[in-house]
Amino acid sequence: MSSQQPLRALSREHITRAEIIGQLQAHGLKPTEQRIRIAELLMSVPTHMTAEQILAAVRRGGERVSKATVYNTLKVLAQRGLVRQIHLDPERSVYDSTRTPHHHFHDLETGELRDIDPNDIAFSRFPTLPEGMEAEVEVVIRLRKKRGGGA
Repeated sequence: MSSQQPLRALSREHITRAEIIGQLQAHGLKPTEQRIRIAELLMSVPTHMTAEQILAAVRRGGERVSKATVYNTLKVLAQRGLVRQIHLDPERSVYDSTRTPHHHFHDLETGELRDIDPNDIAFSRFPTLPEGMEAEVEVVIRLRKKRGGGA
């Protein structure tokens, strides 16, 4: 699959357990049962989940896993490019299974993240980058309900 496909096409993608195991191996990771389970939660369908949500989901399935294992697995999955880590604030990250560049709406009331196709945002100006550097831009637009009327 080309990384140049539009985000909308990728949002319908479903990845099987066997494909997840193959991706772990292709990225130099030993496919332990715990890594596979955590990767399945994130990668089998497009989703946004916190480490706490992943930990709860694994435990609901009756599996034993430590908080440290979940955090360590998420760290290595993000480092190897299998998921994207989105820093919403200094104390909370969300892990995103859509690996192609895109942006997000963040509902401050519900905490929900929704993908924004990169073609739906345009920049009219961008600063000159330091020599030898490249940039990756990820926009998070924070949403809140409109406040009462009146001026």
